[in-house]
Amino acid sequence: MSRLARLNTADANFERSLARLLAFEAAQDPAVEDAVGEIIEAVRARGDAAVLDYTHRFDGLRASAMTELEIPHADLAKALARIAPAQREALERAAERIRAYHDYQRLESWSFTEADGSVLGQRVTPLARVGVYVPGGKAAYPSTVLMNVIPAKVAGVAEIIMTVPTPRGERNDLVLAAAALAGVDRVFAIGGAQAVAALAYGTATVPAVDKIVGPGNAYVAAAKRRVFGVVGIDMVAGPSEIVLVCDRSCPPDWIAMDMFSQAEHDEIAQAIAISPDAALLDRIAESIERLLPRMSRRAVIEASLASRGALIATRDLDETCELVNRIAPEHLQLALANADAVVERIRNAGAVFVGPYSSEALGDYCAGPNHVLPTSRSARFSSPLGVYDFQKRSSLLAISRRGADKLGRIAAVLASGEGLSAHARAAEYRLQDD
Repeated sequence: MSRLARLNTADANFERSLARLLAFEAAQDPAVEDAVGEIIEAVRARGDAAVLDYTHRFDGLRASAMTELEIPHADLAKALARIAPAQREALERAAERIRAYHDYQRLESWSFTEADGSVLGQRVTPLARVGVYVPGGKAAYPSTVLMNVIPAKVAGVAEIIMTVPTPRGERNDLVLAAAALAGVDRVFAIGGAQAVAALAYGTATVPAVDKIVGPGNAYVAAAKRRVFGVVGIDMVAGPSEIVLVCDRSCPPDWIAMDMFSQAEHDEIAQAIAISPDAALLDRIAESIERLLPRMSRRAVIEASLASRGALIATRDLDETCELVNRIAPEHLQLALANADAVVERIRNAGAVFVGPYSSEALGDYCAGPNHVLPTSRSARFSSPLGVYDFQKRSSLLAISRRGADKLGRIAAVLASGEGLSAHARAAEYRLQDD
């Protein structure tokens, strides 16, 4: 790993080097955008027939009717019964922890009554129907099912529609078992932009949803961007990323493996270790060299670390915290002896893992907090997926007669000042005679 970048905040060219390291070309590929636009319009125009055509073309799965692509509940139950006992127990425990954590997030309606009898408040209601996109093909992600479906269930969403591609008809038992445990209502064996379009606009078989959540490839991301506004979306996620702030309380081998755990996602994932201790960074580099050959996804990890990974030496912990807040990472791991004291200094991070034993891998699967997190510095202004993403808020106004008189005089003045005479008259109609 001689190509792993080594940066030092004391170097004159540090800012330029950091900008290159963090740069990610998010420009949309015109070929992808054109293909996605064509697919979406075809699904809007031809519904089920278009989805069937694209499923055959892209997944090699031929079906004469969409009903053949709906996976019945009985098959989900069979998958749950078929998986190894250890796998079932792991799924069940993870689901329990995720549900318990998200129970704390549920928003409740509230109101207060003013002296004149007017009632103001906020009414919280769940979304009616949500679509969950789960990737398929090269890898299976039962954790994606749990992390997206369970918060929606806790929020009270009435119906959850899941789509998962099954190339050549190959179904993954772990994914289907997770769907059974999480309480998915309907599952369709479709993927890609055609699945996103079907969820957004509806077909004769696939019901239109209010919001689409879940990760996917470049075509799925482009499709979600296109349908946003017709439906809500969770986010258009960038590459996975982790920043580790470390001292000698955490063994170098642990840090190296934590970096690998993000780098193995794909070649454009990012793993960065930061420390004021340059000697520790040297030991981490040695651990990376020694452990990398043993990794089953060595080629992916090596490409990721070579293109976007780094070890960064800072002057002190104060500068380290400032740097973390600038990077605003998806995952921040504080592998420090005094990690509790540092947490309050962090403003920008999707998830903060506190202490040497809080590995990011636990958060991906079973700790409880959601693993759907803001990437590409968007942690500066956005938050992890949660129950609140499946609830909506309506303002509540019940104005009394006395309140209408008091507020109407204020509103009439302001409306007249804006030149909106109908607004002013509507308020004045409700004034009481002096």
